[in-house]
Amino acid sequence: MLEVRKLVKHYPSGGGEVVRALDGISMSIAAGELVALYGPSGSGKTTLLTIIAALLPPDRGTVMVNGRDITDLSARDAARYRRLELGYVSQSLDLMPGVPAIDNAALKLFDMRIGVREAHKRITSLMERLGLDARLHHRPEQLSTGERQRVLIARALATSPQLVLADEPTGSLDTKRSREVLVLLTEVCHEQNVAMLLVTHDPQAATYASRVHTLSDGKLADNEPAPGLLAADEA
Repeated sequence: MLEVRKLVKHYPSGGGEVVRALDGISMSIAAGELVALYGPSGSGKTTLLTIIAALLPPDRGTVMVNGRDITDLSARDAARYRRLELGYVSQSLDLMPGVPAIDNAALKLFDMRIGVREAHKRITSLMERLGLDARLHHRPEQLSTGERQRVLIARALATSPQLVLADEPTGSLDTKRSREVLVLLTEVCHEQNVAMLLVTHDPQAATYASRVHTLSDGKLADNEPAPGLLAADEA
């Protein structure tokens, strides 16, 4: 489903130095597989996600999604790819102010010209699974940081995407809500045969992943089996 090949992204730094955010990264994720990505701040994790999301061009390398190189898409095709094929949970809580949570979560459905009643029907069950059933009609300014994060997760999953990229999706959540989100992401991954890349610092997340990668200094460590996977399956 997702195949990253020799991806390179360097940034100029002060004094003529170069920051090697990505330095020849290669990895693949099959449909129905959830892969966790660890790494210290500044290790290139978010850069990797934004390139896979066709928001940032690489210096070199390719990103194949369903056999198509998305690094060479036109602006229009890249927007269509993000709207229909990709679910992207970023760290920025970019909800529309003054707009109820249910409509913020349904934005991608509205963009597909799905009517309000049908869009609300589709998104409500997803928001309920995220513990937002009592917050459907609250505006962003009435929501906690963790609730806003969960609205964005609902938005990312609303169109049943083939690929999901999640950048610290549990970073603003307590232990209970983190577990609920991880369970939901795992269920979506397996039930809908979705390929999922989860950037996280949460040790709990590793127990839900089939593989764990570590990104450091622009390099990707060898695949590691996720600890506690059996326990997560049993749970």
